[in-house]
Amino acid sequence: MARIELEKIVKRYGSIETVHGIDLTIEDGEFVVLVGPSGCGKSTTLRMIAGLEPISGGTLRIGGEVVNEREPKHRNIAMVFQNYAIYPHLTVEQNIGFGLYTSKLSKAEKAQRIRETAKILSLEPYLDRRPAALSGGQRQRVAIGRAMVRDPVAFLFDEPLSNLDAQLRGQMRLEIKQLHQRLGSTIVFVTHDQVEAMSLADRIVVMREGRILQVGAPMELYNHPADIFTARFIGTPEMNMIDATFEQGRLVTGANTEAVGIAPHAGLPALAAGQLLVLGVRPQELHWLPEGTGDYPVRIEGEVRIAEPHGSETFVMLDLPVGSIVARAPASAVFRPGDRAVFGAEAASLRLFDKQTEQRIAG
Repeated sequence: MARIELEKIVKRYGSIETVHGIDLTIEDGEFVVLVGPSGCGKSTTLRMIAGLEPISGGTLRIGGEVVNEREPKHRNIAMVFQNYAIYPHLTVEQNIGFGLYTSKLSKAEKAQRIRETAKILSLEPYLDRRPAALSGGQRQRVAIGRAMVRDPVAFLFDEPLSNLDAQLRGQMRLEIKQLHQRLGSTIVFVTHDQVEAMSLADRIVVMREGRILQVGAPMELYNHPADIFTARFIGTPEMNMIDATFEQGRLVTGANTEAVGIAPHAGLPALAAGQLLVLGVRPQELHWLPEGTGDYPVRIEGEVRIAEPHGSETFVMLDLPVGSIVARAPASAVFRPGDRAVFGAEAASLRLFDKQTEQRIAG
């Protein structure tokens, strides 16, 4: 295991800079997930840690040692790729043990390590099979086993679950989480799927356009996003955003929403009259008011466009005069297109963002 430190890391392709001097410390034994949309620089950052991409600027340390110029094989880290990268002509046993062929271990020691790894990953019954005879999840476990058998100081995962169907992704998330708990290894995991990030990470790193926007525990980012992008990216369905202005000590919206009183103790900075703001509220924090009444400081009324049953709950899309929002309702609730529906929210569930800077002001 090892601590990984990125200090002012830059990546350029010719005159184009794609990673802009990021700073990040990944502690020994920590599970950190880099998340963001395609092209945000997360995979490039991972490949620089692995040594597969040269670093254009800054300093990279693994275990306290500068490794900028060190070859990938000399960094003692293992990488698991999206496309498995296992050899189709080799058996599972041969694939897992491939990284040991040049080691100084005895034949018996190699065989023991392969068997131990296969046991941890529940691959013992498949050791004599070739990849073509395996499911997608089993192939990914073989790729993980090939990384594990070398006993690296850190594991790097580059979107390893994106080729799997939804059921297998859920299963593999659980297996990777259990593997981390068992091994206690340092893991850096890249994904564009915020559900994976929330499920797996000790800390999430949100990236956008080659920069880090926010780093924190999953629920910290969910409850206290630093900016509008993070607020929308973390959580599903995404956070609702409603334009508002600050007038006479109250938030006033044009979205068929009752004005929201701002209490003096809310910890808000000084707001200028007429200041443009964005009010954020998650669908899960909106409460259906079937009679249209309820003691909530925020009330939102709209016309139902569509209702999506999700088993234990129903998500309702409401059309408002200046946009639309999504709200959660009980599974027993019945909505038809064109119905009028009213939802309420507690003041504590509101987030305020500056419309110009997109940075969170409160909540």
